[in-house]
Amino acid sequence: MTRIDAKFADLRAQGKKAFVAYVMAGDPDYDTSLELVKGLPGAGVDVIELGMPFTDPMADGPTIQLAGQRALAAGQTLQKTLDMAAEFRKGDDTTPIVMMGYYNPIYNRGVARFLDDARAAGIDGLIVVDLPPEEDEELCIPAAKAGLNFIRLATPTTDNKRLPKVLENTSGFVYYVSITGITGSAEAEAADVAPEVARIKSQTDLPVIVGFGINSPEKAEAIAGVADGCVVGSAIVGELAKGRPVNEVLNFVAGLSGGAHRA
Repeated sequence: MTRIDAKFADLRAQGKKAFVAYVMAGDPDYDTSLELVKGLPGAGVDVIELGMPFTDPMADGPTIQLAGQRALAAGQTLQKTLDMAAEFRKGDDTTPIVMMGYYNPIYNRGVARFLDDARAAGIDGLIVVDLPPEEDEELCIPAAKAGLNFIRLATPTTDNKRLPKVLENTSGFVYYVSITGITGSAEAEAADVAPEVARIKSQTDLPVIVGFGINSPEKAEAIAGVADGCVVGSAIVGELAKGRPVNEVLNFVAGLSGGAHRA
């Protein structure tokens, strides 16, 4: 059982929904980013998604793209992202960390080496948005053998013919992308999301977590209310981009997590 599996089992036992927070590793710099990540569990975050900055983030909107550019400009690397997770683990051995990003940096490092290093750093799962199920032998299956969850995205365009393939080797949870398009581009609506979550849950026992388009405690509560939890990324990254100090960003995150946990 991974930390992700254990976290969702604990939340189920408490009758609570999950709140997942995405932050870009190294944005705006390593030290600020590490301080933010260390503060997330205290702000009510159940699972941390740690973004791997990449030069060509095709699935991300301007907010996340700019965060990645800031991180890269400040010297963030894949190694420093792993170092950040390892540093976090010195004080927290229970909060799950999912590394999220694109395959190129992992491929350049070498899959076997990356998986060994990720495990050693305390990473629990991966979301790699540009590796489809047809490429599962590339990373998904080796990751599972290494004890890491490989979390797959389902979208409004994932029809019933495609969904079983998407779910086939997925573990940890299913990330349902609530809108068609890039991150931060529209708002999620619970009425639209509910039937899609039900459709996915009819084909898997995994938790279904909804992301994209959630930017307020009220929205977090509404979306978590029709799923097993919600993810917020662009709204949190956007607060950091405004130059807000870490404690203010964490207060913002606490409001969002409170909304999700009320659901």
